[in-house]
Amino acid sequence: MKTTAFKKADVKEKWYLVDAEGKVLGRMATEIANILRGKNKPVFTPNQDLGDHVVVVNAEKVALTGKKETQKTYYHHTGYIGGIKSTTVKKLRAEKPERIIKSAVNGMLPKTKLGNAIAKKLKVYAGESHPHHAQKPEVISL
Repeated sequence: MKTTAFKKADVKEKWYLVDAEGKVLGRMATEIANILRGKNKPVFTPNQDLGDHVVVVNAEKVALTGKKETQKTYYHHTGYIGGIKSTTVKKLRAEKPERIIKSAVNGMLPKTKLGNAIAKKLKVYAGESHPHHAQKPEVISL
């Protein structure tokens, strides 16, 4: 049997629009990660960036199950000794609701240079409006 390898030039990139209002975070993030990676296409190649762009709106209205709103904590380190910082979802939703979705999707992508390139195709906005109307994103419901 022959194996067919596809290149980026062989595949046309599409843009998708996802409305996060009322969607469960984890379930939505897995679908977005699959689209970004290109796993929803028959030409999926694990070592190529053949995925599509995804625009997510209404990030502030994403749903979380259980007590995650108060109990789930995000950590980051400043680089200094004793510099670990923590933030709850409730506080993060008030300040930067885009980071909730971005961190969930980034956790499902490969931790490589390819994963970093794929993550740049995700655009997340807190409200209803976005500046990507010229790309004519296709509305999908997850």
